[in-house]
Amino acid sequence: MMSRTRSTSPISRTVSRRSLLAGAGAAGAGLGLAACGGGSGGDGGTPESDPDHKDLVMTVWGGEADKIAYQARVDLAKEKFPDYTITLQLIPSENYEQKVQTMISSKTGPDIMQVAENVNVYSSKQQLVPLDDYISAAGLDMAATFGPVGENYRWDGKTYGIPDRSGAMVLYYNKDLFDAAGIEYPTADWDWDTFLDAAKALTDPAKGQFGYGGVGWWPQWFSLVAQNGGAVLDPETGAPSVNSPEAVEALQWAQDLYFTHKVAPTAVDYSNMGPEMGADGAFQQGLVAMNSTGFWAVGGNAGIEGLNWDIAPFFHGKEKAVSAFGSALVIPTAAKNPQASFEIIQFLTSAEGQTPIADLGQDVPANLELQGSDAFLDPEWLEADANLEAFPESADMIFTPKFIPEWNEMQKSVDDAMASFWLGESDAKTTADDLQSRLERVIKPSE
Repeated sequence: MMSRTRSTSPISRTVSRRSLLAGAGAAGAGLGLAACGGGSGGDGGTPESDPDHKDLVMTVWGGEADKIAYQARVDLAKEKFPDYTITLQLIPSENYEQKVQTMISSKTGPDIMQVAENVNVYSSKQQLVPLDDYISAAGLDMAATFGPVGENYRWDGKTYGIPDRSGAMVLYYNKDLFDAAGIEYPTADWDWDTFLDAAKALTDPAKGQFGYGGVGWWPQWFSLVAQNGGAVLDPETGAPSVNSPEAVEALQWAQDLYFTHKVAPTAVDYSNMGPEMGADGAFQQGLVAMNSTGFWAVGGNAGIEGLNWDIAPFFHGKEKAVSAFGSALVIPTAAKNPQASFEIIQFLTSAEGQTPIADLGQDVPANLELQGSDAFLDPEWLEADANLEAFPESADMIFTPKFIPEWNEMQKSVDDAMASFWLGESDAKTTADDLQSRLERVIKPSE
């Protein structure tokens, strides 16, 4: 059993002031967008900016490590825009949505805000400023700068967020267990059959060892559905489509990993491993040979003495598709100077403005230039020889379910409908039909 060493969190290191990436310093330059509209973004137009408002608040969620990384970036923005006062406001994740909703409704700010899958909970209520006019005036090429995730934060033909953090789900694997089984390490060429053959060979009931950590979390099985040519939500309208033949087939394949092939631990198996055990912990203890999750596992795995691990892109099905974990920066309609807010957002999402994300090992920066640089791929904080190239290599594979305004209600429906499925108490078709009905009751498709 692997033992955890003392904390090796990269975020505790001082921000490296290495030479920042060339060309990124131009963010915000030449941004001369003329204000139009009547002082509110509620009608879908660009709101008027008050150039005298120079005290801006940026609100994000997270813990102490996130605070350090965001503050380092805010400090860079202050150097770039010395006329602005930029204050970082960090709210714990569990309280974030309630507090920012209160601030927006009471017109008390903030000027810049972090969002994720719930972006259109706000945009559908006309609480966010559409950014298309700013993007056009700045000459910002969203696709070239951020890849497919540049489309993530659009709703009804308008862009509401600029991607800030975005890393694909990847496949972590235990090199020692692969070597012992005589199996070649995973590559981006692995398909479902290749993966399953390896998972079977890596499963050893006598040792309590499983080939794979499982796919019970929605980003995992949503990816499988997309790989099989299906979609939980229609990519154009957001309408539920989880009971399509393609989706049902993918769900049955996922369930079979647990109860037919027995290459992934069931809930009972995890409980037998120890209290509050999950796939991440089981991987770190050598009890599962492969695990699909996000960038945050890099630091956790690196802190385990004796764990010989690496990373590969997530395997694929008929199509290449994988979920990404990320967030964007948006401008609430309560912002008094949205022009200034956008200038700061453009800088913060440039390679220069995102460098502390890489320097401190906080996450995968959304900016593709930085993702492909040594600052991210060969960071000073990571002593392990890990293939971080798996993240930019996966960038073109990223798909995103439609970020519908009813995202929170959808998640509850998913949790309720899928609970018995992952216990093996219902089959894929029955579960998919039940989930389809639940989603149709809560989701109003866009036109």
